[in-house]
Amino acid sequence: MIEILLYSLVNSAVFALIAVGFALVYGVSRVANFAHGALYVVCGFLAWSFFKSLGLPYWLAIILSLISVILLGAAIYQFLLMRVRGMPVSEIIVSLAIALAILEGLRLQRMGSFKGFIGPGYVLPVFFDRTVEIAGVTIDLHRLIIIAIALLFTLMMWLFTHNTRMGLVLRAIAQNERAALMLGIDSDWTATVALSFGSALAGLAAITILPLGQITAEAGYEVLVSALVVCIVGGLGSWTGAILASLLLGFITTFVAAWGAVTYPKVVLFGVIFLALIVKPSGLLGRQKELEEGV
Repeated sequence: MIEILLYSLVNSAVFALIAVGFALVYGVSRVANFAHGALYVVCGFLAWSFFKSLGLPYWLAIILSLISVILLGAAIYQFLLMRVRGMPVSEIIVSLAIALAILEGLRLQRMGSFKGFIGPGYVLPVFFDRTVEIAGVTIDLHRLIIIAIALLFTLMMWLFTHNTRMGLVLRAIAQNERAALMLGIDSDWTATVALSFGSALAGLAAITILPLGQITAEAGYEVLVSALVVCIVGGLGSWTGAILASLLLGFITTFVAAWGAVTYPKVVLFGVIFLALIVKPSGLLGRQKELEEGV
């Protein structure tokens, strides 16, 4: 039972790290950034390239890769998404097209002098290559660090959004954009900041989670699906709902795997979406359909 509890917490932390950046961007700008998974993979590839190809110290490779995806996220909004903001279908098409271009471009093995990023050799090093024993259960230290980073990240998010001017501006736009605009807050500027911040969170998730596996283009699609599941269950635009949904989904998928259905967790995720849409379409803490649900 302790083993199931520990791995449930690990899976919950993974879901939280993956999804909160997506929830932040949507909550502030109401833009569904379908390039979220691609930014996750890009950060992993950049960190690997800076570390392995250029021979930079790992800590410097991490910093440079995070800065790169922050700038990429800001550029995506300024040059592409801002042009279609307010048109939900166009936002999804454009951001999905960006994701496909990035991920499928990285998948290319060789085209002229370009060498694609794919294969078992692309692996980020773990932070600490050792195991520890907790209540008779052996678990690698890196997984415990994932839990610690997710908890620290959640605390820092709360402090940032409640105690800094930028955080209060983001909350104001998320809660009532019209009122925020009347107070002189620039909606496009805050959306750019939100997408940059969300890209940084996707990059942080990549640096933390990818050492447990390989860096592949498929990881981008999996991350996008997981982020969508968490945000739909938690409530689109609700950061707290994303955290609660991460806990719920982390425990559900771990219990399903513990019962021997190792290949079924993804099926369970979609089952949870269907159930959530039937029982509470707005999600655990979503407010998008409160009026319809109350009628």
